[in-house]
Amino acid sequence: MTDPGESGPVGTGPAGSADAESSDAEAAGATTRAGAGSGPETPADVATLADRIVEEVEDVIVGKRGAVEHVLVTVLARGHLLVEDVPGVGKTTLAKSVARSIDGSFKRVQFTPDLLPSDVTGVNVFNRRTDEFDFQPGPVFANVVLGDEINRAPPKTQSALLEAMEENQVTTGGTTRELPDPFCVIATQNDVEPGQTYELPVAEVDRFTKKIRLGYPDTEEEAAILGRLTGDHPVDSVEPVATIADVRAARRVVGEVEASEAVREYVARLAVFTRRNAKLGASPRGSLALIRASQARAALDGRGYVIPDDVQTEAPTVLSHRVRTESGGTDGADVVSDALDRIRVE
Repeated sequence: MTDPGESGPVGTGPAGSADAESSDAEAAGATTRAGAGSGPETPADVATLADRIVEEVEDVIVGKRGAVEHVLVTVLARGHLLVEDVPGVGKTTLAKSVARSIDGSFKRVQFTPDLLPSDVTGVNVFNRRTDEFDFQPGPVFANVVLGDEINRAPPKTQSALLEAMEENQVTTGGTTRELPDPFCVIATQNDVEPGQTYELPVAEVDRFTKKIRLGYPDTEEEAAILGRLTGDHPVDSVEPVATIADVRAARRVVGEVEASEAVREYVARLAVFTRRNAKLGASPRGSLALIRASQARAALDGRGYVIPDDVQTEAPTVLSHRVRTESGGTDGADVVSDALDRIRVE
């Protein structure tokens, strides 16, 4: 079910908003606040944009700069993020803060055993006045969608996200509708109650560009968190430092970052290693995700070309969740680590 307290847009609404003029005005205002102008045009511009977003989100998410960068890499790589962790470590706050910082719409779906696919994608409702069916969009129609505890819902409901995550569209009642651009799913997975959850289908896991853990804060970080939460929630103070147009422009720049033939072959050999040393290795979709994530990482460093260090930085979070070992486990971190140790760039 959608959380009514967080289901509304926090900035510019999805494409096709009923109040287009208001949305345009908000976007223009955000552009002025961010000083973004026409949007990033070079990797250096992308790096500057990313720094602004990270600094704004770090005012809320204490001590998790790496996690914020993972989210940005995922968004710039046109992908989706899976966060597996215990409850209460700030997963929802992270997703909402990033959405606010880019002036994007944000919606949250609480996955439960009785959740239906139509509760996610939307449903056709009969209108007695017109004698026609009207489409009521589901929470998936947002720039950033948080799927909270996605593994609490059965596979039938989880599969409602498959088309959206792969093709940025939703088909209901024979009609296909485009999702907002950009569109990013940030899903959380409960890993402390295995008896009350469903295993994510392999096809769905493979659609997540990255999988990360936030982890518990240390003593100083937790004390800082407690100090910030004694009054209003700090996420309410997050200001847009970029616009959706900035993100689209940054994605275009990232897509033009050069990945040489040597780098592409390196990524391919890493993927082949996982296939030869595990029950299920990384798919070609995983290899493509690694290239795109490496391009985004290079852009965050202000470079217009990918180096092996970018690949090695991104591989653990991009490939590990796609690898299943002979014992049947889903943690392929050791296999990916071995691949990085043994495979060299030629």
